[in-house]
Amino acid sequence: MSISKIVEELKADERNAEYTRRGIPPIFQLNKDAKILIIGQAPGRKVEESKIPFDDKSGEKLISWMGIDRKTFYSDKIAILPMDFYYPGKGKTGDLPPRKFIAEEYHHEILDELTDIEMTLLIGKYSMDYYLKGEMKRNLTETVRSYEEYLPKYFPIVHPSPLNFRWQAKNPWFMEEVVPVLAERVAKILGQNADS
Repeated sequence: MSISKIVEELKADERNAEYTRRGIPPIFQLNKDAKILIIGQAPGRKVEESKIPFDDKSGEKLISWMGIDRKTFYSDKIAILPMDFYYPGKGKTGDLPPRKFIAEEYHHEILDELTDIEMTLLIGKYSMDYYLKGEMKRNLTETVRSYEEYLPKYFPIVHPSPLNFRWQAKNPWFMEEVVPVLAERVAKILGQNADS
């Protein structure tokens, strides 16, 4: 099924009717020629307004971790497929989790269209739980620390949200050891120099 057909299916899905009524399309970035796939959580309120994936502080940090610029991030070399394509709303302690049916019913169809992906970034617990079924470590921290075990297909990383500053402060190895490898692999796949 083509990506445009999948988008129409999503808009027509009654579980997304409220968003469609409000003129909000499914928010993702899909390019058949993409080499790197990013699977994150779900759009936040700011992204729902701009309708551009990762158009927030988390996105700025992720772009920096990947060692690329905004133009490359939003190019046809990168695909962005959240666990939910719509902002799920506010909960008691932050945003609500992604709705499960999106990944379960729609990801497979979309992934069938993305045939050139060389590496998938799994960002945060929801994508790791779903895509590393049975292969995750005891918790997210140990899974991210063991990232080499999942290469070359998957590269699990912590969510780049500013709210994760405590986790980053407690785990300095992530910026020191993991992020440079991520930037290096991204540069290699995209055919760029890591320093450029």
